[in-house]
Amino acid sequence: MNLIFKNATIIDKLSPFNNKVVDIKVEAGIIKQIGENITNDSNFEIVELDNLHISRGWFDSSVSFGEPGYEDRETITNGLNTAALSGFTNVALQPSGNPVADKQADIHFLLGKALNATTNVHPIGALTKGSEGKDIAELFDMKNAGAVAFGDYNKAITDANIMKIALQYVQDFDGLVIAYAQDDKIKGKGVVHEGAVSTRLGLKGIPMLAEELQIARNLFLLEYTGGKMHIPTISTAKSVQIIREAKAKGLNVTCSVTVHNLLLTDEVLEEFDTRYRVTPPLRSETERKALIEGVLDGTIDSITSDHNPIDIENKKMEFDLAKNGTIGLESAFGALCTVLPLDVVIEKLTSSKELFQVENHSITKGNKASFTLFNPKNSYTFTEKNILSKSKNSAFLGLKLQGKSYGVYNNEKLTLQQ
Repeated sequence: MNLIFKNATIIDKLSPFNNKVVDIKVEAGIIKQIGENITNDSNFEIVELDNLHISRGWFDSSVSFGEPGYEDRETITNGLNTAALSGFTNVALQPSGNPVADKQADIHFLLGKALNATTNVHPIGALTKGSEGKDIAELFDMKNAGAVAFGDYNKAITDANIMKIALQYVQDFDGLVIAYAQDDKIKGKGVVHEGAVSTRLGLKGIPMLAEELQIARNLFLLEYTGGKMHIPTISTAKSVQIIREAKAKGLNVTCSVTVHNLLLTDEVLEEFDTRYRVTPPLRSETERKALIEGVLDGTIDSITSDHNPIDIENKKMEFDLAKNGTIGLESAFGALCTVLPLDVVIEKLTSSKELFQVENHSITKGNKASFTLFNPKNSYTFTEKNILSKSKNSAFLGLKLQGKSYGVYNNEKLTLQQ
């Protein structure tokens, strides 16, 4: 597909055309020319969109699709189409299906289902067999099959020795360990953030200590073993501080935060709406502000939608019984632009590609064309008609968002919202 993108504002700090309005000529997936008023002398397809902005393709480091096993929640095919229309050229897929992706054949299956899609899928292999936390999974074999990292989705490794051995083992092949942080004994039967709101509503609370203690333990292990660790979806001010100090000591640690933890607080729980039951839980305004600060000062490396489709049978029920999770791909960009500057949003949606061994091409002549197309000024209220996923469990319904994705150009394919 040969294209000329007209009058596009480039948002890419690695490009010499950053913040400039230019045309981009793409031939056979390669950027052939960037400049003003490029002539269409070869009958290329013209792409012109209102207030078009183009950045390097966005990457989401934590996405679940359901398949295999939970296709009623989401399929890989529709999930990747949703990702493309939401602006994501690459997504890291959690091993949260049934069976759990814990061996080479499972990684081959996921990659095979994603063939010919516009958006690239990068499977995360389970760290332990069946994500049960007992025995280390076939990490090296999964790495050879295409797994980009290893972690048990939303499950902490209780056994410190297993975490230690995993961190030592993956260094033989430059592997990345994802260490979800939540001490289940301290969490107990908690379902929401422990604080004034949980007390007022009579819901069992999850102390912030459950996250912070686990992070501290894992960082002690990392300091002992060396290697690389990614701590996903942190949610407290002290977690930010602990990781900030670990980075200052030179530990090879990165972390992410979810869009919903940057935007929402536990105050939304007043109606007992299970759309807001997520893990980690929505915290207080104090914690939310600390997370924003952590993003701005660089302590928090990336932002994830933590897109997790849940079927209505597991969401429309009593709060204590509902499953955790919200979808977030469709609303991620528009939500983030309400709380962060545009350049920060783009940076946090692209900067962790290298960590997950994903190509990260700048918008420069001669490079592979892998773009996200968007309008940062498009203001709208997020409703169910904006949801592209099979499941509708969005925590962002009814919110006023700022900025919207048009789609992506990737793998020589252009996928745009109609």
